[in-house]
Amino acid sequence: MIIRRHFVQMAVCALAWPQMSRTVAGEPVYPSRPVRVVVPFPPGGGTDILARLTTQKLSERFKQQFYVDNIAGAGGNAGTGQAAKAAPDGHTVLFAFGSFVVNPSLFAKIPYDPRKDFDPVTLAVVTPTVLVVNPSVPATTVSELVALINAERGKFSYATGGYGTQPHLVGEQLRVSLDLDYVHVPFNGAGPLNAAVVAGHTQTGFSSLAASAPHIKEGKLRALAVTGRARAQALPNVPTMAEAGFADIVGDSWVGALVPAGTPKSIVGRLHQEIVEIITQPDMKERLATLGYEAVASSPAEFADQINFELEAWGKVVKAANIKIQ
Repeated sequence: MIIRRHFVQMAVCALAWPQMSRTVAGEPVYPSRPVRVVVPFPPGGGTDILARLTTQKLSERFKQQFYVDNIAGAGGNAGTGQAAKAAPDGHTVLFAFGSFVVNPSLFAKIPYDPRKDFDPVTLAVVTPTVLVVNPSVPATTVSELVALINAERGKFSYATGGYGTQPHLVGEQLRVSLDLDYVHVPFNGAGPLNAAVVAGHTQTGFSSLAASAPHIKEGKLRALAVTGRARAQALPNVPTMAEAGFADIVGDSWVGALVPAGTPKSIVGRLHQEIVEIITQPDMKERLATLGYEAVASSPAEFADQINFELEAWGKVVKAANIKIQ
């Protein structure tokens, strides 16, 4: 199953919005104060990287500060739960990772309802999951790594940025499909997971490409394969899982923007327009590609459809792998 859909941005409004000092159709000026952008993971991960690139541009466009607030914990549930309870006035924006749609099936209880507590703004980008190893691991292909795991049972583990992330489920797909003695070691975000594999505390890891690409390019990690349909522009010499002989191992990650449910549609519309314009600028698209991202820029309705689709699809993966967290 390939859990990924490409969206096409049909059109971007060409009319400029009124100056910030004016009101629109009698509505209050937006934003009237700094806007908090909640990232439910520590700094250094793929979600954080995209949020910081985007918030800088949003601050310039809105003539008001947009700032990142990293609220890590519980596989993204802590920060997402806080964002769900924020006032629906556009002054809190959530940059969610794919765990947003996995955690409802994974955890016995979570502090948000992905359908009822948020209004989607846009599915901004997708990024492949990459299988990385510490350079000391004597494997240069996925097949060689599998052979090592089978030959030295009980030795190998894999790090991820937390339970319920797409990289975690990719790792579980590999473990379950090959009946590997391969232990999951969850970290509180992609930054800590990459640090653990770079240091050799955990021999291997599954991460979003955007979070691991800098370490791979510096030679601190070795990439064995990516989950995309095609090779990533950021790592053109790294094969896909299909090319490596493991076509059933799939699961790209994504980052999307949402706001608390009930946020005025005019604000949702303006946030959508500005974020889409930011990430589809040629220079930004090229910057994102070098980081391992592919710009999607879906409409709010398309993002809502994707959320509903993935809630069902990843729920089946979680059930098949018998993964549960109390």
